[in-house]
Amino acid sequence: MDARLNLYGSQVGAKFAKYINSAGKAVSDSTLPAATQELVKIRASQINGCGFCTDMHTKDAAHAGETQQRLNLIAAWREAKVFTDAERAALELAEQGTRIADAAGGVTDEAWADAAKHYDEDQLAALVSLIALINTYNRMNVIVQQPAGDYQVGQFA
Repeated sequence: MDARLNLYGSQVGAKFAKYINSAGKAVSDSTLPAATQELVKIRASQINGCGFCTDMHTKDAAHAGETQQRLNLIAAWREAKVFTDAERAALELAEQGTRIADAAGGVTDEAWADAAKHYDEDQLAALVSLIALINTYNRMNVIVQQPAGDYQVGQFA
């Protein structure tokens, strides 16, 4: 399977990727825990059916020390005992923020209040930005049918 378009081979696609990667650095450099960042990226990617991002972020998370048990349970986080309350709040916000079109009211006040109990203002800003960013990447990869499975940790470093 080949992608419909090599986004990085296009002048416009490469320029766009450069800008969103630069914006992503603000999130990765934030105090939002790195493990939480990976959990959010994986969960949104699962919801959006982005195999490329799911492959990338599960591999990156495992490389960073995430356990296989937690990686296996991300899609079923509500029933799993392996996530902290803060991680659960981030995952709920990620799900609601990813499924905006599915809910007439968008993100609920309850989901926001729960996240606000666990994260300070800068971390909340990083979390919101991360949810928007991973959804952008997911959509780009799904639209061009970017194949999954060949990602190597660090290949975009």
